[in-house]
Formats: sequence, C-alpha cells, structure tokens
Amino acid sequence: METLDIEGWYQEAGKSRPIHIDHMQFRLSGRDHLNMEQAEEALLASEEKERFVDADLTTLDLQMTPDCGPLSDCQFRVYINSSDQRGHFHLVGHRASDHGLVYSNAMMVDQLQ
Repeated sequence: METLDIEGWYQEAGKSRPIHIDHMQFRLSGRDHLNMEQAEEALLASEEKERFVDADLTTLDLQMTPDCGPLSDCQFRVYINSSDQRGHFHLVGHRASDHGLVYSNAMMVDQLQ
C-alpha cells in the first residue's frame, strides 16, 4: 500500500470558491491502483471525459484536518489531462457535517507504485 499526503479543497454548497485544505492523507492499495489504471485505459479508448472508481473504505485509512472533519463517501475521479493525454486522478467525497464537496489535488495515475 502507498500512503499519500496531499493538499485538497473544500467547496461549500452554493459557494463559488473552494477553501484550501492543508492536509489529506490516505492509503492506496494495489487494487485501487489497478482500478485506476483500468479506468485510464478505458477513457483513452472512448470519448468519455471521466470515470469514478469506488474507494475501498476498509483500506483507505483517510485522515483529514480537524477543521474539515470526516467524509461521508469517497471515490477516485479519473480523467485524461488534455495537455499531456495522461491519466490523472483525485480523491473526491462529501463532508459528513454538511455534504460539502471535498477533493484532493490531482496526481498522475502512472506516478503510483
């Protein structure tokens, strides 16, 4: 498993500007990586813009900053970056307290080990 410590964003419902989150930490299993690679391949072979891959909450071990709090759901959004035509992903979920959108900065799928 690979542990990622990454910055993210919180966007309250009805607001146009997201708020920076200093710290999101989560673990990716080999299965998560494989699922994202398969999503990337499917996107490259189709005209789809994005695919969502369910995160395994039993292995994700998600840790958020106290001011953000826990998330009620999590998925990985996989998409093809238009500038380099490579697969990128970020963790996407909703804050349990108010269902506001929370997402991490993006990373390339092929940077995972």
